[in-house]
Amino acid sequence: MMIWETLQSDEDFDGIVQRSHDSGLPGVAIFKHSTRCGVSRFVKKGFEKDFNPDQSSMPVYYLDLLQHRPISDRITKEFGIRHESPQLLVIKNGECIYHASHYQIDATELQTRFASSH
Repeated sequence: MMIWETLQSDEDFDGIVQRSHDSGLPGVAIFKHSTRCGVSRFVKKGFEKDFNPDQSSMPVYYLDLLQHRPISDRITKEFGIRHESPQLLVIKNGECIYHASHYQIDATELQTRFASSH
């Protein structure tokens, strides 16, 4: 079962960037979701179905774009990644090292690409 951590404030975002420096983590993921978009809803359901938390040490944060648009804007500015919805970003050592949007978001590929070593 997918367990989302929430991204709702600048403090949460700062914590994610700080957490991305943890050498024991393959990265920290942020899933940007629009609750009004059918594509976003479809992709989120597929991600939740396919993501296996028992096979990953990567924390995954959920950002509701409609509730927290300024945080999404900050992500765009900080990482230089154009805003999309839905969008998945992986942050490692304070940098965005991977991003995908729309139907390119694939939980299985994410877990394979960023498999933890333990």
